[in-house]
Amino acid sequence: MMKRFHVHIAVDNLQDNIRFYSALFGIEPSVSKSDYAKWMLDDPYINFAISARGAKPGLDHVGIQVDSEEELKEINHRLSQADLPAVEQNNTQCCYTTSNKYWSVDQQGIAWEAFHSLTTIPTFGQDTRIPTKTDSCCGA
Repeated sequence: MMKRFHVHIAVDNLQDNIRFYSALFGIEPSVSKSDYAKWMLDDPYINFAISARGAKPGLDHVGIQVDSEEELKEINHRLSQADLPAVEQNNTQCCYTTSNKYWSVDQQGIAWEAFHSLTTIPTFGQDTRIPTKTDSCCGA
């Protein structure tokens, strides 16, 4: 099993950004919706997503996508052993996927998502947002 790094960026113009990132990565997105696009890249090994849903443009959150519930629980265990907060969400629906996940916030206020994707869904959905140091939000 291998972990995949995840980056989610809020954008103001989805089509312009799809054109930019498709040129940068040399491939079209694996998921493309009216408000969301995602590239599942093998080199670099990353789940790179963008969305145009009214959030302030820029870094929305980063994370680690895992292949199993055991790996997800291991990440939560490491966070709890280090006495770091983690908010658990089961069967959450966000980004056209149902996932189990844990959210945490680093010392800079950047939201981190550790997640295991279960299935795709036909709508964007919305998981429960967690507050960051600046009271902004990270989930969508």
